[in-house]
Amino acid sequence: MAKYVYPAVFTAEKEGGYSVVFPDLEGCYTQGDTLEEALKMAEDVLNLTLYGLEEDGKEIAPPTPIRSISLADNEIASLVGCDTVEYRKFFDNKAVKKTLTIPNWLNTLSEKAGINFSAVLQKALMQELNIND
Repeated sequence: MAKYVYPAVFTAEKEGGYSVVFPDLEGCYTQGDTLEEALKMAEDVLNLTLYGLEEDGKEIAPPTPIRSISLADNEIASLVGCDTVEYRKFFDNKAVKKTLTIPNWLNTLSEKAGINFSAVLQKALMQELNIND
Protein backbone atom coordinates (compact mmCIF):
# COMPACT_ATOMS: atom_id res chain seq x y z
CA MET A 1 0.00 0.00 0.00
CA ALA A 2 1.69 3.10 -1.18
CA LYS A 3 1.82 6.04 -3.48
CA TYR A 4 2.78 5.22 -7.04
CA VAL A 5 3.71 7.10 -10.22
CA TYR A 6 3.64 5.31 -13.58
CA PRO A 7 4.05 6.50 -17.15
CA ALA A 8 0.98 6.29 -19.33
CA VAL A 9 0.70 6.63 -23.09
CA PHE A 10 -2.23 8.73 -24.31
CA THR A 11 -3.16 8.08 -27.93
CA ALA A 12 -5.30 10.59 -29.84
CA GLU A 13 -7.81 8.45 -31.72
CA LYS A 14 -8.93 9.30 -35.27
CA GLU A 15 -12.59 9.06 -34.24
CA GLY A 16 -11.95 11.45 -31.36
CA GLY A 17 -11.05 10.93 -27.75
CA TYR A 18 -7.99 9.32 -26.22
CA SER A 19 -7.02 5.79 -25.33
CA VAL A 20 -4.62 5.25 -22.46
CA VAL A 21 -2.27 2.34 -21.73
CA PHE A 22 0.25 1.75 -18.97
CA PRO A 23 3.18 -0.06 -20.60
CA ASP A 24 4.37 -1.55 -17.29
CA LEU A 25 1.04 -2.97 -16.13
CA GLU A 26 -0.67 -5.72 -18.10
CA GLY A 27 -4.37 -5.12 -18.61
CA CYS A 28 -4.20 -1.55 -17.31
CA TYR A 29 -5.86 0.63 -19.94
CA THR A 30 -8.77 3.01 -20.34
CA GLN A 31 -10.06 5.85 -22.51
CA GLY A 32 -11.75 9.23 -22.37
CA ASP A 33 -13.59 11.59 -24.70
CA THR A 34 -11.26 14.45 -23.77
CA LEU A 35 -7.68 14.55 -22.55
CA GLU A 36 -8.89 15.68 -19.12
CA GLU A 37 -11.37 12.80 -18.91
CA ALA A 38 -8.73 10.33 -20.11
CA LEU A 39 -6.36 11.52 -17.36
CA LYS A 40 -9.05 11.12 -14.70
CA MET A 41 -9.89 7.64 -15.99
CA ALA A 42 -6.16 6.79 -16.06
CA GLU A 43 -5.82 7.67 -12.38
CA ASP A 44 -8.82 5.49 -11.56
CA VAL A 45 -7.67 2.44 -13.53
CA LEU A 46 -4.15 2.76 -12.10
CA ASN A 47 -5.56 2.77 -8.56
CA LEU A 48 -7.81 -0.19 -9.32
CA THR A 49 -5.01 -2.21 -10.93
CA LEU A 50 -2.44 -1.60 -8.21
CA TYR A 51 -5.02 -2.16 -5.46
CA GLY A 52 -5.83 -5.51 -7.04
CA LEU A 53 -2.18 -6.49 -7.25
CA GLU A 54 -1.65 -5.53 -3.60
CA GLU A 55 -4.72 -7.51 -2.51
CA ASP A 56 -3.58 -10.58 -4.46
CA GLY A 57 -0.04 -10.31 -3.06
CA LYS A 58 1.37 -10.12 -6.58
CA GLU A 59 4.60 -8.40 -7.51
CA ILE A 60 4.20 -4.84 -8.76
CA ALA A 61 6.48 -4.03 -11.68
CA PRO A 62 8.67 -0.96 -11.28
CA PRO A 63 7.77 1.98 -13.52
CA THR A 64 9.73 2.47 -16.73
CA PRO A 65 11.49 5.84 -16.98
CA ILE A 66 9.20 8.05 -19.05
CA ARG A 67 12.06 9.13 -21.34
CA SER A 68 12.58 5.56 -22.53
CA ILE A 69 9.04 5.17 -23.89
CA SER A 70 8.79 5.27 -27.69
CA LEU A 71 5.87 7.31 -29.00
CA ALA A 72 4.05 7.64 -32.31
CA ASP A 73 3.09 11.05 -33.71
CA ASN A 74 -0.40 10.84 -32.20
CA GLU A 75 0.82 9.81 -28.73
CA ILE A 76 1.98 11.63 -25.64
CA ALA A 77 3.42 10.16 -22.45
CA SER A 78 2.53 11.48 -19.05
CA LEU A 79 3.17 10.42 -15.50
CA VAL A 80 0.04 9.38 -13.62
CA GLY A 81 0.00 9.07 -9.85
CA CYS A 82 -2.20 7.26 -7.40
CA ASP A 83 -2.41 6.51 -3.70
CA THR A 84 -3.79 3.06 -2.92
CA VAL A 85 -4.21 3.93 0.77
CA GLU A 86 -6.61 6.76 -0.14
CA TYR A 87 -8.31 4.43 -2.63
CA ARG A 88 -8.81 1.85 0.13
CA LYS A 89 -10.22 4.49 2.48
CA PHE A 90 -12.80 5.48 -0.11
CA PHE A 91 -13.78 2.12 -1.61
CA ASP A 92 -13.00 -0.43 1.11
CA ASN A 93 -14.28 1.24 4.24
CA LYS A 94 -16.77 -1.25 5.64
CA ALA A 95 -16.39 -1.87 9.35
CA VAL A 96 -15.07 -5.22 10.53
CA LYS A 97 -15.36 -6.57 14.04
CA LYS A 98 -12.11 -7.53 15.78
CA THR A 99 -11.71 -9.23 19.12
CA LEU A 100 -8.87 -8.04 21.29
CA THR A 101 -7.57 -8.65 24.76
CA ILE A 102 -6.48 -5.99 27.25
CA PRO A 103 -5.91 -6.13 31.01
CA ASN A 104 -9.07 -5.62 33.08
CA TRP A 105 -7.59 -2.65 34.94
CA LEU A 106 -6.97 -0.88 31.62
CA ASN A 107 -10.48 -1.68 30.43
CA THR A 108 -12.00 -0.31 33.65
CA LEU A 109 -10.04 2.95 33.53
CA SER A 110 -10.77 3.40 29.83
CA GLU A 111 -14.51 2.86 30.24
CA LYS A 112 -14.63 5.28 33.19
CA ALA A 113 -12.84 7.87 31.02
CA GLY A 114 -15.37 7.32 28.21
CA ILE A 115 -12.72 6.26 25.72
CA ASN A 116 -13.92 5.01 22.34
CA PHE A 117 -11.93 1.80 21.87
CA SER A 118 -12.51 1.65 18.10
CA ALA A 119 -11.32 5.22 17.57
CA VAL A 120 -8.20 4.67 19.68
CA LEU A 121 -7.34 1.44 17.88
CA GLN A 122 -7.86 3.02 14.45
CA LYS A 123 -5.66 5.96 15.37
CA ALA A 124 -2.94 3.68 16.77
CA LEU A 125 -2.99 1.41 13.71
CA MET A 126 -2.75 4.37 11.34
CA GLN A 127 0.16 5.75 13.36
CA GLU A 128 1.89 2.36 13.36
CA LEU A 129 1.41 2.07 9.56
CA ASN A 130 2.55 5.70 8.97
CA ILE A 131 -0.79 6.60 7.39
CA ASN A 132 -1.83 10.24 7.62
CA ASP A 133 -5.50 10.85 8.23
